Amino acid sequence: MPTPRRQMPRRIYPLRILGMGLGGMVVAVVLWERQASAAAWVALLLPTLVWPHVAYLLTRRAADPYAAEVRNLLIDSALVAALVPLMHFNLLPSVMLLTLTMVDKITTGIRGLWTRALWVMLAAGVASTAVMGLHWAPETSMRVMVACLPVMSLHTLSVSAVSYQLIRQSARQNQMLDELRRVDALTGLFGRGHWQEQAEAALRRHHTTDEPACMLMLDIDHFKEINDAYGHTVGDEVIRALAHVVRGNVRAGDCAGRYGGDEFAIVLPGMQARDALAIAQRIREQTEGVRLRSLPELRITSSIGVAPADHRHSSLRAWIDAADAALYVAKNGGRNQVAGHMERELAPAV
Repeated sequence: MPTPRRQMPRRIYPLRILGMGLGGMVVAVVLWERQASAAAWVALLLPTLVWPHVAYLLTRRAADPYAAEVRNLLIDSALVAALVPLMHFNLLPSVMLLTLTMVDKITTGIRGLWTRALWVMLAAGVASTAVMGLHWAPETSMRVMVACLPVMSLHTLSVSAVSYQLIRQSARQNQMLDELRRVDALTGLFGRGHWQEQAEAALRRHHTTDEPACMLMLDIDHFKEINDAYGHTVGDEVIRALAHVVRGNVRAGDCAGRYGGDEFAIVLPGMQARDALAIAQRIREQTEGVRLRSLPELRITSSIGVAPADHRHSSLRAWIDAADAALYVAKNGGRNQVAGHMERELAPAV
């Protein structure tokens, strides 16, 4: 995929043609009004009609297209500033072209470009005045004003369109970054950070509205031995297989995430402990039936701890600790089983 730096010359090329062409049209009206010489017309046509294509060719052939395009942008500024003395400092088109040129430099987002362009424009204006002579005629006719209208309108629309595309691109990239933050790449389940946010929200609802919620902590039995015996590639397959089982047993409003290396956590909002235990048993049974294509003889089992939310869980850490405690009961009881705190055990102390 092309990087934004590589895309910049191609993106600027049509805008340079449009900008130089429209600006040249305004200058042409001024030159026509004052019946300028042939040399003045050549001085107009070279930067407005020829330069955009020369700039693109220079960029295409450059070893560093980005650096070449930055240089071209500074040349743009110099050429526009040189047109001001050519118009005898006709006020409206001079101010308009200089302002739009600076806007173009600012909207590139290149740090410090507009300040460099400002000095380049000043130098080019002085040099152009020295060559052409100082002729002061700032009055702007109605004809020139009308010629300025499409420049201002189309330039504004084109800059807005480019800005809109950049905003959309930035929004897509931010969405992708948010997705990467939320979703674990290996399993497709939620990442730990997003899972914790959802778990905290479920615990808050339990404290404020008494809405039930349960947490499941799942661990792949003997996962270290599987990794040591068959390698990390098989270990990753096992993790993905268990994640597939988990996804098939949770509802749309549940939040299943990868909590650690081979440990998964599920928050089940609005669910009583007996229903959560049934889901945990179903996950455990389906895990037993998992077979890897690359290693069909491998048997995979899981241990699962279930902990319903309770008012004595003052923090998410306390709720996780309860689910972890239930998980270790399952593991210490021989693995491949489900263990959980019953509701009566979590009843508020009298």
